[in-house]
Amino acid sequence: MQKTAVQQPPKKLSMHEHKKIGPGQIILLFLIMLFTIFCFAPVLLVFISAFTEETWINSNGFTFFPGTHWSMNGMNSVLRYGSQLLQSYLVTIGITVVGTFFGLLIMSMYAYSISRPGFRFARFLSVFVLIPMLFNGGQLSGYIVFTSWYGLKDSLLLLILPLCVTTMNVIILRTYIANSIPGELMEAATIDGAGDYRTFFQITLPLLKPSLAAVGFMMATAYWNDWQNAQLYITTNAKKPLQLLLINIQKSIEFLLNNNNVPASVRAAMGGTIPQYSSTMATVVVVIAPIMIVYPFFQKYFVKGLTVGSVKG
Repeated sequence: MQKTAVQQPPKKLSMHEHKKIGPGQIILLFLIMLFTIFCFAPVLLVFISAFTEETWINSNGFTFFPGTHWSMNGMNSVLRYGSQLLQSYLVTIGITVVGTFFGLLIMSMYAYSISRPGFRFARFLSVFVLIPMLFNGGQLSGYIVFTSWYGLKDSLLLLILPLCVTTMNVIILRTYIANSIPGELMEAATIDGAGDYRTFFQITLPLLKPSLAAVGFMMATAYWNDWQNAQLYITTNAKKPLQLLLINIQKSIEFLLNNNNVPASVRAAMGGTIPQYSSTMATVVVVIAPIMIVYPFFQKYFVKGLTVGSVKG
């Protein structure tokens, strides 16, 4: 009677064998860490300089190690605007949220339309959305159209509409739909009697979340950092976004620095010296801090959405 060979269970790899790192990976890890430090160092310097004494910056320049020379004068020169700063924050947050939401809705519907093979106007709309990417009427013509024809001078709509739809974002969303969402899934929904609106909102839109997060983060950053449109169109203080207010603060500080007739009481209120450099860094902190807080929550969607959308279909 022939004995059957007993199969030995596969040998389990030890933790050392599992986590063995080669020299190439060590070099790559070192280079990535070095690159991260180089990228993070300017941001750290901005935060440190925002809370450094102005006299120390004037005598020693910007440094990572100010010792005991810390001061709130730079930040206080920004926070002194109090209610106006809060109002500008609310305006900027509202513009960012509303603009990003409507922009994503319009662009995702547009991308869905031009990605459908049976849509007869898909080619025309694809060329139509490329025209603003190649030709632009310029800032002067846009100002005349928005203010004279549309009558939107000093309107918050002028801070939302110009950035609402961009060609590149439409291409990214359209490519994601074409490459990552199976066409058979939408065809099955059509066979079951679903129309285009139901197919889009119940099937395509939920699967589009990674790309929407990536595009949405870029749109939110563009809305948050926009100041040119506000400077052109907004005149009411209650409608001024954060960026425009901070620019006005910097201009006020420059005026005080260049004016020899500044009252002593004003200088005393600012700690004896007008904090030019520390207040500039403080304005940067006020601007970038919310973006730095939000970014980690969108990072995985941001990377995934851009990776898929970077290849044009």
